[in-house]
Amino acid sequence: MSRRPANPSRRFGDSGGGLFSSSKSKASPVLSVGLIIVGCLFLIAYVYKGSGLVPIISHLNSDGCGFGSHLESVSRVEELPNAGDYLCAREVLRAIPVLQKAYGDSLHKVLHVGPDTCYVVSKFLKEEETEAWGIEPYDVEDADGNCKALILKGIVRMADIKFPLPYRPKSFSLVIVSDALDFLSPRYLNKTLPDLARVSADGIVIFTGFPDNQKAKVADVSKMGRAAKMRSSSWWVRFFLSINLEENETASKKFAQASTKSSYISNCQIFHLKSLH
Repeated sequence: MSRRPANPSRRFGDSGGGLFSSSKSKASPVLSVGLIIVGCLFLIAYVYKGSGLVPIISHLNSDGCGFGSHLESVSRVEELPNAGDYLCAREVLRAIPVLQKAYGDSLHKVLHVGPDTCYVVSKFLKEEETEAWGIEPYDVEDADGNCKALILKGIVRMADIKFPLPYRPKSFSLVIVSDALDFLSPRYLNKTLPDLARVSADGIVIFTGFPDNQKAKVADVSKMGRAAKMRSSSWWVRFFLSINLEENETASKKFAQASTKSSYISNCQIFHLKSLH
């Protein structure tokens, strides 16, 4: 998927010969500050171009360039091989250490649902004492060898999530969903979300795009059937209540605490819900 690099260039006034004009007197402090700012912006643009994430310019810290936790988090994403094209699937990969701290033993038998599930499942399978399965809701004609192997083994299945999943109640300790719900209308969400809660014993974690997330809106409509619709957090909260799904407050608090300790900032909305009992 093509990415548009950020353009950090800025136009300076021409009074006094410009910011880079030479002078026999001592260099103005403004020159030093200006050079630092320009250097920071070019560095951020380079990171942003390579990561495919939303701009992190708004997350600069008070130190200036923002070489703190936010930039380090983006760097960790860049190191993930074959992370797929879907923003929230990539976000699940970033969030695994935080999820482990928040859910503990509940993360030992995981079902991931969403596009690029092969990448997510492969990552989970590398974690100690973790079993993982995946549901790919769309065609995988261009799947790589690793994904095809997971499908042949029955670890990843292709299934239309608008219909009941082929699992018994509480088959998994935790169900994690990314990107997939953004392509469903409320008509189908009414059925899909309760079914996801049915097959989970300890809860559901939902990763969904922000309303202003333009990257996540770019979808192959012929493949998905419709364009993604990014909804606000207030919309999701009202919808969860309308179908009697409750927030998992304990998991939400633990996730927030673990996020703060690890300086994790998500590029997707994350919701923690209870399973059906």
